[in-house]
Amino acid sequence: MLQPAGLLAMDRLGVRSEIERLGHRITRLRGRTGAGHVIFDLTYDDLPGGLHALAVHRAALHDVLWQNCLKSGAQITLNHDVTSVKDPVLSHADLIIDASGSRSALRQTITPKKHNQFAYGAVWASVPDIGITPGTLAQRYVAARVMLGYLPAGQQTENGPKMAALFWSLRPDQYTLWQIGFDAWRDQATALWPELSPVIEGLTGPEMFTFAAYHHFHTTQPWRGNVVLIGDAAHATSPQLGQGANQALIDAVVFSDALAQSATVEQAAALYAKTRAAHVVFYQRASWAMTRFFQSDHAALAIIRDLTFNPMKRVPWLHRQMLHTLAGLKTGVFTAATPDAIVNGLRTP
Repeated sequence: MLQPAGLLAMDRLGVRSEIERLGHRITRLRGRTGAGHVIFDLTYDDLPGGLHALAVHRAALHDVLWQNCLKSGAQITLNHDVTSVKDPVLSHADLIIDASGSRSALRQTITPKKHNQFAYGAVWASVPDIGITPGTLAQRYVAARVMLGYLPAGQQTENGPKMAALFWSLRPDQYTLWQIGFDAWRDQATALWPELSPVIEGLTGPEMFTFAAYHHFHTTQPWRGNVVLIGDAAHATSPQLGQGANQALIDAVVFSDALAQSATVEQAAALYAKTRAAHVVFYQRASWAMTRFFQSDHAALAIIRDLTFNPMKRVPWLHRQMLHTLAGLKTGVFTAATPDAIVNGLRTP
């Protein structure tokens, strides 16, 4: 999911039109129980300015960025594992940017902190989009133990078929049992969401899915010397609020602006960290908290969620805060910012 600020970051990189041709415009987030009780139903249309999100296939996002990287003229070294800043490839670098994700090998250069793994992850698959939830990220729940989600994600290539992401919440320690009991799982998923039966019937085995474990990590100083962390390397969390790629793109643009107005790499890194702090910290905490309501074994939290989440939007102030959180605009419990302020706060005229 690319939220409004992430799309603006793509615009800054000159590739927004490319990714929008491939992605699927998302204007609504809707979740309910298998029994039909609505847990939340939020639409971007209730925000001013025509804001929306864009669901994209991960490979499509990677390819758009990669192809434009190739055009930049940078010298690129491939197929080389880097586990230390003393690696010969890095030994003479003025600046090392680690964007390698939540399991970064260079993070230990900056901090001894380790990442923590969430109790739940998910299996997901790319499936044909059968058009049952246009413009909507839709989910079904049973307590907080079961979550089935469907997200129209556009095309992987311009001439490719329309695809969607299908995902199922799963504890890592249950992954093997899920594989063994795949046929029983298909029956369970179909019973939970009968409209998805054409998609589920086309999933012939567990090998069609990828398992993803979720990690939580944050450091208040994502740099040391000439090594700077961005994206999940600096602040990994669960994808509950759809902020992973979004935050990484914003990091890249903000750090670029910090470099442009700083005399040294360390000054730029400090400015980047300060500028990004409030936005990153809010979504770290919010994602961690939300995950417990939607992916956990806490039955009481699921009951609280079912009783309160949707009614909360009847209070105008709470509704506005929920929308700002959904759209990736929050910078604190009581504060929010525009996409322009989040992305271009350091930009010089």
